[in-house]
Amino acid sequence: MADTTPTQLSLGDNAARQLANATKTAPILSTISPRWLTLLLQWLPVEAGIYRLNQVKDPEALKVLCAKRDESELPTTYADYDEHPREYFLNAVSTVLDVHTRVSDLYSSPHDQIKEQLRLTIETIKEKQESELINNPEYGLLASVAPERIVYPLTGAPTPDDLDELLSKVWKEPAFFLTHPLAIAAFGRECTRRGVPPPTVSLFGSQFLTWRGIPLIPSDKVPVADGKTKIILLRVGDKRQGVVGLYQPGLAGEQSPGLSVRFMGISRNAIASYLISLYCSLAVQTADALAVLEDVEVAKYHDYPDTYK
Repeated sequence: MADTTPTQLSLGDNAARQLANATKTAPILSTISPRWLTLLLQWLPVEAGIYRLNQVKDPEALKVLCAKRDESELPTTYADYDEHPREYFLNAVSTVLDVHTRVSDLYSSPHDQIKEQLRLTIETIKEKQESELINNPEYGLLASVAPERIVYPLTGAPTPDDLDELLSKVWKEPAFFLTHPLAIAAFGRECTRRGVPPPTVSLFGSQFLTWRGIPLIPSDKVPVADGKTKIILLRVGDKRQGVVGLYQPGLAGEQSPGLSVRFMGISRNAIASYLISLYCSLAVQTADALAVLEDVEVAKYHDYPDTYK
């Protein structure tokens, strides 16, 4: 006889989830980095978008004398200035954000759609800013190194000897090394191999490897190509005649130094537009504030030679 017992039905998981209160995160952007460089630089306000770097023309021509206890004639001197000082112009990292008003009206709970779109766009602009500070062909760090302050590793991989050579180039109050995380890992391996594991220091609540007390700051904006990268050493600050960041103060719609967000209106298609701009540049006040270790190999593993490419 066939089983006539009715099949018992129940609410399934898929259906129940439609009524469940799920915890919703804010949008997560995987490209966001700590951007230590922008935190460690001193930022100077620039009026009219131009920063003129006035330098003494011939520092060696300044004459002074440790006088004897007699009536010897004292030297005369004065500081002459460069007739054609370099001028730095602020660059803009900009974009226009479009958000349909229907989306912002209907789908802004629990997270405000316009606020989140602005946040994600600003984060992306700040990532581009750090990349430009390092790689811009006009004012970036890598384009601003004097030829006499470019050094090369002794064996390919970054060693303590190589970083000591960099320190000899920027010996007046060096602030930090800046390089790709892969180079920091490679340097750590070389130190461990020599039996001198580098100590760490705490900055901004994070731990950083150091060498001679100078922290190695990671940035994925330092380029890596063909298994090689660069290690930069900086002195920073206006009083130290070092590397400084430049920004435009007093912008309309200013959200933070140099960053402007301006509402551009709503189109006939109900699209709300926002102009987001970040005005910035970078200046190296004296040549001995910056040096670079070129052609740093990052894939050398002494215990695993097959991984060395």
